[in-house]
Amino acid sequence: MTEGFMGPPWQADWTERAEEDRESLPAVARDLVQAARAELVTAADPYFRGIDADRLLPTGMVVEPAQSTRPGGQHVLYFDHGRGWLRYQFTRRVSDPQIVIEECFWQ
Repeated sequence: MTEGFMGPPWQADWTERAEEDRESLPAVARDLVQAARAELVTAADPYFRGIDADRLLPTGMVVEPAQSTRPGGQHVLYFDHGRGWLRYQFTRRVSDPQIVIEECFWQ
């Protein structure tokens, strides 16, 4: 067991609904979702806090809080220039930090 705070890559789990939505997407969209998930699990801070913290994301990806009044709550990672998104919650724990993807959408 590791002592202290664990860092990336983070564990990422999908809710049943988000996983079903992901699996129902066409192959090209699933590839985009996989790329977006990869950015989340390898980010130093999956909430991309701070000014221009998400500037290192690939073109077409942006992260923002789902509610501006809850900067530590759910966040949305937009990908494919806003055509799709992953809504997720990051639980920062010492022993088992985890990202839970609650919604997967692409149009």
